[in-house]
Amino acid sequence: MVQLLISVIMCILGYYLKISAMEWMFQILAIGLVLTAESLNTAIEAICDYIQPNFDTKIGFIKDIAAGAVTFASLTAIIVGAIIYLPKLI
Repeated sequence: MVQLLISVIMCILGYYLKISAMEWMFQILAIGLVLTAESLNTAIEAICDYIQPNFDTKIGFIKDIAAGAVTFASLTAIIVGAIIYLPKLI
């Protein structure tokens, strides 16, 4: 939900600052990357909880890897956003 809210805010900011079509393309790809990674992370966690409802270190490791993928996607989106918006805001 947080990523979705941030995505809406970035789209509003993009509209307000009149970013170019190329910048929109990169922004939409970055948003899609983060939302896809978050969706896959949620699915992996649900499968892990179904397979092993009790605490298991191996399942925890799998969940950590999935969460790490979301972190990488989010960092990538932050970099893309910085490249697009910092020149316009400075």
